[in-house]
Amino acid sequence: MALDKTKIKQSFGNSSHTYDSVAELQRNVGRDFLRSFLPEKLNGVVVDLGCGTGFLTQELVRHCENVDLIALDLAFSMLQTTREKLGDSVKVVCADAEKLPFLNEKINTIFSNLALQWCQPIDEALRELHRVLKSDGELIFSTFGSETLWELKTAWKTVDDFDHVNEFYTAPKLQNALKKASFVDVEIKNQHYISRYDSVLDLMRELKHIGAHNVNSHRRKNLTSKKSLKMMMENYPRNESGEIAATFDVIQIVARKQIRSR
Repeated sequence: MALDKTKIKQSFGNSSHTYDSVAELQRNVGRDFLRSFLPEKLNGVVVDLGCGTGFLTQELVRHCENVDLIALDLAFSMLQTTREKLGDSVKVVCADAEKLPFLNEKINTIFSNLALQWCQPIDEALRELHRVLKSDGELIFSTFGSETLWELKTAWKTVDDFDHVNEFYTAPKLQNALKKASFVDVEIKNQHYISRYDSVLDLMRELKHIGAHNVNSHRRKNLTSKKSLKMMMENYPRNESGEIAATFDVIQIVARKQIRSR
């Protein structure tokens, strides 16, 4: 299930100017995510990992009085947009979640909204997050689950055997990965968000504008033919009004680094 990291960086970097206009799902997930898991009090150093254009960072600013808030993203252009919105109220860091530029045990809380799904396999990223968290520090994140865009996957399966849609983890696999990375007290919440569109092309345009391109290593490398695209769209399920639905399977997780015995 390896993903092309260079392709991910390029895709999100190119979408920094269009992301906010189509990212309603990401904002809704982020708000629900904070309502469910935001600690009563934040302190020390807080990181918004995979901050994108800064929506969650902006929400976190309200809860970060006397807290060092860091917005971190792989795509530099996303960070520029975040800095334009928030000015000097946050520090910005351009880095990969799998190679964090922080010393051991320096971070109190890590938030991440719909970003860690781009780290596959996720094991290295989770080990890095565990490394930089302080004893009793918290990792609070949302990520897409395995049933995301199942309608689109099913439609493409009628055309060929390539991976046209990104594959994501199941909740049990994420729980197992967190355990292997030595996280404890893992709490998982799963929710489906349903988005509706007038056409399959509208869905595909939205995915493009938020930077969610197909980055599977087993994707078709050459351009998809018009015939294949037409066949896929004809096989995409529709309701009586001709609309289509797209399922986004969202997994929300809070996990803790065990208190180090003295």
